[in-house]
Amino acid sequence: MVFLVFPATLLVFILLVAPMAGLLRMSLNQYSPSELMVEALSGENYLQALSDPYYQNILLTTVIVAFACMLLSVALSLAPAYWLARMESRWKSLITIVTLFPLLVGNVVRAAGWMALLGNDGAVNAFLRLFGMTEPLQLIYTPFAVVIGTTAVVMPYMILTLSSVVENIPRQTEEAAANLGAGPLTVFFRVLLPQAAPGLLAGCVLVFILSMNAYATPVLLGGPGFSMLAPAVYEQFVKAANWPFGAALAFVLLATTLLLTGAVSFGLARSLGRDAQQA
Repeated sequence: MVFLVFPATLLVFILLVAPMAGLLRMSLNQYSPSELMVEALSGENYLQALSDPYYQNILLTTVIVAFACMLLSVALSLAPAYWLARMESRWKSLITIVTLFPLLVGNVVRAAGWMALLGNDGAVNAFLRLFGMTEPLQLIYTPFAVVIGTTAVVMPYMILTLSSVVENIPRQTEEAAANLGAGPLTVFFRVLLPQAAPGLLAGCVLVFILSMNAYATPVLLGGPGFSMLAPAVYEQFVKAANWPFGAALAFVLLATTLLLTGAVSFGLARSLGRDAQQA
């Protein structure tokens, strides 16, 4: 058994652990305009990242956008996931492929599509002009555009995760609740959803992590006045050439993602577990 696991463990170490260890070591170095990076063992970069109001605001914006995308994904995915899970048509495989299809398109291409829809001369404002609106709505380069665009990217993960769990829940539980007088919404929220808690929890964690680390969508739909942490890491590495500080920002993003993912998982698990006990 050890010999079977060893190749995969070695591959993970080479491709993930070793680069992360190198990045961690780099984050403790100091930046020099002349030498770019001076070897040191200093926490100055982390102190700057956590104490600077500019980066505090970027971190807060990243967390808010990730939570908004997670909640919106849950709200928009519950009905499609249930419909897909309970579908008995021969077209179910095709619908599943259609749900997966957006994942085959790059984030840049999808963001460009949203720019065409939400721009001042885009499809949405062109439609509104048909009803007499002369001034275009500022939809592009706003937090709203970033949340909508990022949610569109991560929604397939939520739908497929939820539907795979709902498929394994017997229909008889819903029918029994309906026979006892429960309405459709009561059946869904008091009977079905607590049983689908593992899928909901996994979907929320996955969507939250992807939203926290989004890059292309915030850059293209948020514009220069909107900043999130992943683009800020890129700017430090590529534009400012401040690799130690960029590495420190990357680990701040990683630590924040892990801590909040744990908090979201714990909170949802307790909430769904309490609902299941009440049901």
